[in-house]
Amino acid sequence: MHDQPAGNAPSEAAPSDAALAHCFRLPEHVLYLDTATHGPRLRAVHDAAHAALDAGIAPWRQSDAQWEAAIDRVRMLASACFDGNADAIALVPSAAYGIAIAARNLPLARGDAVLVTASAFPSQVLAWNARCREDGARLVVARPAPGESETDAVLRMLDTDAAIRVLSLAHVSWVDGSVLDLDTIAERARTRGIALVLDLSQSLGAMPACLAAWQPAFAVSVGYKWLLGPGGLAYLWVAPQWRDQGEAIEQHWRARDPAVVWHDDPGAEPPYRVGARRYDAGEVPSPLRLAMAEAALRQVQAWRIDRIALALQSRVDTLTRALHDEGLDAWLPAPVPTHILGIRPPRAQWSAIDAALREAGVITTLRRGCIRLAPHLHVDSEQLPAVAQLLARVAR
Repeated sequence: MHDQPAGNAPSEAAPSDAALAHCFRLPEHVLYLDTATHGPRLRAVHDAAHAALDAGIAPWRQSDAQWEAAIDRVRMLASACFDGNADAIALVPSAAYGIAIAARNLPLARGDAVLVTASAFPSQVLAWNARCREDGARLVVARPAPGESETDAVLRMLDTDAAIRVLSLAHVSWVDGSVLDLDTIAERARTRGIALVLDLSQSLGAMPACLAAWQPAFAVSVGYKWLLGPGGLAYLWVAPQWRDQGEAIEQHWRARDPAVVWHDDPGAEPPYRVGARRYDAGEVPSPLRLAMAEAALRQVQAWRIDRIALALQSRVDTLTRALHDEGLDAWLPAPVPTHILGIRPPRAQWSAIDAALREAGVITTLRRGCIRLAPHLHVDSEQLPAVAQLLARVAR
């Protein structure tokens, strides 16, 4: 791969000290608060994409060894967001693909159950729908009772349904940013021999991943939200048990031992590469995606996820205080989440609020009655009280 363009090396400035807006490339006169849908574009990622496109006019100049080295770099950088073990990471196209790998491999028999939450994103559920149909298992939903959190609902279901064999859960809700207490859930599941499958798409890059404590069987995250990279490249972490015996969805040459796969006897099956590489998807590690992902992951690594988490929490705290000062406490969640603030205005005001925000150039998303406010480091905390003031004017 080509070197990153001069002047676009990862910034090592402390993310808690400034908004670092200069590191991002966004349209003028826009306040982008929708990282939970798609991360804002880093300048380094934008420049890396252009360099890769330019290099693509002469693809013969990149050797196979250079391509493999780029794949290895991205795998290693991605692993640092999980537990630092590159052998645990597979490169896949989507979170849904990673969940499908879990659904193909985890044991499930007739009468067993898979538990999901009421707010689950469809990609966390659909593969389990198919698996349950095939094996005569059940999909059960943890629906919170009045005054109950989703964590409480999951724990209650674990206590009342002895048939549960798999939990397929999101660390952070895509609807409102609420956070599951995975420490407690994982411990309860582990004592009962229940496999844990995690979707970290709304937390990886914005919160530390405590895989040693959670001990999931599989954990996946897209790369284009809080990891600030391109679409079409996601990262699947695989527990040691499944790195040497699991069944991949695709069968292609790149997942096989390169010293054997090109032999002249097609009847002799070559072994898989080491670790989770057996689950790599074909055509995913294109030079364009790799260049963008490497630039993004290097920036996340330079800023450090623990420091990013503190900086994002500070921005959400600022938004929360501003909404409180404007008398909009009834819209606020309890407890306040970490890096995504989901507010719930009255249904009658949804359209007016959406129109007012867009007219003011404030980009958000409405999800199941919840307006999701998800800033990244391109947003300065001083910009956020104006959002609360705008919401208050519409509410009046």
